[in-house]
Amino acid sequence: MELYSPVKPSILIVDDSPDNLSLMAGLLINHYTVKTAIAGSQVMKIAITEQPDVILLDIMMPDLDGYEVCRRLKADSLTSQIPVIFLTSKTDQESEQLGMTVGAVDYITRPVTPAILLSRVKAHFMVAANAKTMRINNEYLEFEVSKRTRQMAALQNVTILALASLAETRDSETGNHLKRTQYYMELLCKYLRRHPRFTDFLSPERIQFMIQCAPLHDIGKVGIPDRILLNPGRYSAAEFEIMKTHPTLGRDAIANAQNSAPQDGEFFEIAKQIIYSHHEKWDGSGYPLGLAGEAIPIPARLMALADVYDALICRRVYKASMSHEQALQVIVEGWCKHFDPDVVDAFLALGSEFQAVATRFADSVEDLEKKASYFANSVT
Repeated sequence: MELYSPVKPSILIVDDSPDNLSLMAGLLINHYTVKTAIAGSQVMKIAITEQPDVILLDIMMPDLDGYEVCRRLKADSLTSQIPVIFLTSKTDQESEQLGMTVGAVDYITRPVTPAILLSRVKAHFMVAANAKTMRINNEYLEFEVSKRTRQMAALQNVTILALASLAETRDSETGNHLKRTQYYMELLCKYLRRHPRFTDFLSPERIQFMIQCAPLHDIGKVGIPDRILLNPGRYSAAEFEIMKTHPTLGRDAIANAQNSAPQDGEFFEIAKQIIYSHHEKWDGSGYPLGLAGEAIPIPARLMALADVYDALICRRVYKASMSHEQALQVIVEGWCKHFDPDVVDAFLALGSEFQAVATRFADSVEDLEKKASYFANSVT
């Protein structure tokens, strides 16, 4: 039964006595939209579908007593925030204490004084209304923060790809190289996060940073002269020394950006590690520092394999491509020499997935022709 007024807050009165229901409804009808139930078993359904602002609940009922009804209301996330006030003839202290223990906000005994009943119901309604307003505001704020965070992340990704693409326009690589190496990095991270040597480092946040930063690995090439960067032949010793400065140039550019950034320090640290150390080799024969083994940062170790694999399988204006099987053999030969052995093992386990990424983001004939044209014009 419902006595409805659209401008009033609602109250659900639960009592197995029709006389008691009629009496309480008469007292409250001028102030609330009154809903009634004659059995505890009806309460959950009504509370979930109608969402009353307050529930006035009898204790002694034949099917479910008020204590059990209150427990169920508080256990359900859809009804747990609804204030429950016990209205009962049980006047002993133990019953009142149990009522508060199971989650009621108040305990009123019969016979009731109308003014006191109205005052106490109103007080709890006001508390509940304020709490509801706070919840709505908090949910809105959380939604806005989440939306802004997603927007900032999207902007960050676009900025990273724009910076990486700037370096790519001056190189023989295509834009799909950036996408492929980013996906290779993701595959390696998610596989190795369960490995005892990597699990402490590869937190979800760091994995996300590594995936985001992967396209930046060769950003330092923007500082390399065209006569060296676009040289289709072998470098002279002097040219190679200049070429080997690109990790330092890239690292320094990120460090300058980091100095102006208010937060996300670890993001910049991972970016610098990838850029500065992805040409280091496990046996210490790489550059720029000749780091070896565990001294090479984990993000750089993963980037090294992703970058080399993609360079091997992709055709460039100055070289033919290798098959996946040929590239695999080169990677295996680099086990404990060029690459961390556990990263190589991860690559071997993920071989078919690497192939799928390479196929999905394969360079088109048009991409390669554009690069060839740019390459030829720049060299001449």
